Amino acid sequence: MTITDQILAKIKQYETIIIHRHQRPDPDAIGSQGGLAEIIKTSFPEKKVLMAGGQPEGLEYLETMDEVLEKDYANALVIVVDTANTPRIDGKNYAKGQELIKIDHHPNDEPYGDICYVDTTASSCAEIVADFYFTHEDELSLSDNGARLLYAGIVGDTGRFLYPATTGKTFALVSKLREFHFDAALLNRQIDQVSEKVAKLFGYVFENLQVDEFGAGSLLLSEEIMNKYQVSDAETSAIVSLPGKIESVLSWCIFVYQEDGTYRVRLRSKGPVINGLAKHHHGGGHPLASGAKAKDLKEAQEIYQELQKIVQEFKKV
Repeated sequence: MTITDQILAKIKQYETIIIHRHQRPDPDAIGSQGGLAEIIKTSFPEKKVLMAGGQPEGLEYLETMDEVLEKDYANALVIVVDTANTPRIDGKNYAKGQELIKIDHHPNDEPYGDICYVDTTASSCAEIVADFYFTHEDELSLSDNGARLLYAGIVGDTGRFLYPATTGKTFALVSKLREFHFDAALLNRQIDQVSEKVAKLFGYVFENLQVDEFGAGSLLLSEEIMNKYQVSDAETSAIVSLPGKIESVLSWCIFVYQEDGTYRVRLRSKGPVINGLAKHHHGGGHPLASGAKAKDLKEAQEIYQELQKIVQEFKKV
């Protein structure tokens, strides 16, 4: 029995299934969570299927979450998608179910759950969920909205198919999803569009990005800048890929001020592996896309200096 056979058997076994994803969700988190929920709802309409977690700021066009009570977890199957480690799971009651399944595409640094299905070769968690559906297509059903959500997750995590994790399998699955009826052009616009204030922040990024001679970039979004442009932490996700558009930039870090005085660190790269750096600073992620935390500006500067060393070593090879 394959691991996807095991997951399907568990889904069939339980009457209540609660699906979680990570905090501060992106399109892949919502897409894989909502897409899996749609698969189960459409295939087994008699089951109670709930999506747990806070309402996703800026992603309301994709999906809204359910009200999930502690009592719902009694004798329930809990599935956590797109979440590498338990501290990042959105929803405190995830461990109160009868059984737990992890489905993810990040490096499996923290295996958890009764079934742990991790495929680091997948472009996104939505790709894993889509593959799960098409592998068991004879036993499962998928709604048009489910296909829309899975498509959104794949598009989001591949940067519209620009990132190295995009494979022939990714395109094959997307091709199948596009056979369903949803407005892909509208969805692509919704994923890509930003507010006027965030668009103005784009200009600040290009004008203030610090880049050294080797291509290591750094940008600080201080409390003052966040207030000046009236942007939230969630809205800054729109600027993360911008430094990569500059030819000379090889890897970069963006420090985003948080209300407790710390800084959220967004790390991206076109080649140098940066998830080890993220792990050293209370984070982790993919080799070329990771996140970390800096307790203050001193640690932020240390992170940039470490990134500079990584880029220099990469250039020597």
